[in-house]
Amino acid sequence: MLIEITANNLLHSFAGKLRTCIFAVMDLPKLLLLHWQLIVFICLCLVASTLLFYYTYFFSRLAFYKPTPKLHSRTNAVSVIICARDEAANLANNLPGVLVQQYNSTHEVIVVNDNSYDESKYILEELKKEFKQMNVVELTQEAKMIPGKKFPLSIGIKTAKHEILLLSDADCVPATENWISSMQHTYEEDTEIVLGYGGFHKKKGLLNKMIRWETFHTALQYMSYALAGMTYMGVGRNLSYKKAIFFRHKGFSAHNHIAGGDDDLFINMAATKTNTKINIDPESFTLSVPAESWSQWTKQKRRHYSTSKFYKPLHKFLLALYAICNFLFYPLLVTAAIFYSWEWSLLVLGIKWLFQMIVYAKTMKKMGEKDLIPFALIFDIWMFFYYIIFAPTLIKKPRQTWK
Repeated sequence: MLIEITANNLLHSFAGKLRTCIFAVMDLPKLLLLHWQLIVFICLCLVASTLLFYYTYFFSRLAFYKPTPKLHSRTNAVSVIICARDEAANLANNLPGVLVQQYNSTHEVIVVNDNSYDESKYILEELKKEFKQMNVVELTQEAKMIPGKKFPLSIGIKTAKHEILLLSDADCVPATENWISSMQHTYEEDTEIVLGYGGFHKKKGLLNKMIRWETFHTALQYMSYALAGMTYMGVGRNLSYKKAIFFRHKGFSAHNHIAGGDDDLFINMAATKTNTKINIDPESFTLSVPAESWSQWTKQKRRHYSTSKFYKPLHKFLLALYAICNFLFYPLLVTAAIFYSWEWSLLVLGIKWLFQMIVYAKTMKKMGEKDLIPFALIFDIWMFFYYIIFAPTLIKKPRQTWK
């Protein structure tokens, strides 16, 4: 009898709690509607906290990065590889900067002329007469089923005589005559990949600053991730790796069907926690001519972003989370300031900007982009519109040409 009474009491108690839970769930929309201003502020705090995590855990690594001094230095034989397609003007303007490098050890410069219809062939012939370390590979047939730059680059790598490869583009010029020396100096016994910084020439105008800001912001991410042992990309404008790792991963065979990705997808696949280093020595930088129009720049960026969907799942998650939080922060800030509390909202903004500017200022100085510091917070707000413009690229089919 006692057991029966106890069971009934437990049953009634459970039924009462169940009714309470059901009523609470039913009332949840009303509670959310009643306290939506507080919920918006809580979301703002969560987004800001996530961004602060990125700045303190990832980006501060680059901001406060100091290369470990080497006790012993050695010079390695280097093969510089540049692929060009109808790049006569760029080859005439930029290639001499590669050929006059002050590098006393053995090195070669390989230019793969990929089915050019302009005067590239004749410019290369003239340069070869003066610079004996230059080797020209002429391609006269298109590679079937391998779109983009991967086939000419693979030919260049197979032609290379030396183990260490240093890659750049025809529209790039080394910032100094010590580019080769600085990049190869980064290699240690277990190093297989070195990520360099490929910036853009400084010119007048807002577009130039926007392009250099976006380039800096991208470098801030991929170099910081590399320092955290989570390398996900490099840029073909300034990238070095060993022939052994290229052939060990069967070159670009895993993504030959994609026009892009000869730099970022290969590095995403081949990099490990221990085989990759970065180089932010100003003598290791390369410089490119920036796009001169908005349409030209957006076309370039859409081509670059079309490969990010093929990154490893963890990299895609971290990059997407950062982008989403950047996108949501300012709309949430404005909403919370208007409808909840402008004082608390400004406090959140102030904390975020403080951490952000410390990281931005220190990193921009390292990257030679010091003149962008006064514009950093303006461009941070601009990123909301940037994500709207380029987000559709992630679901579009990549282009099948590299020029």
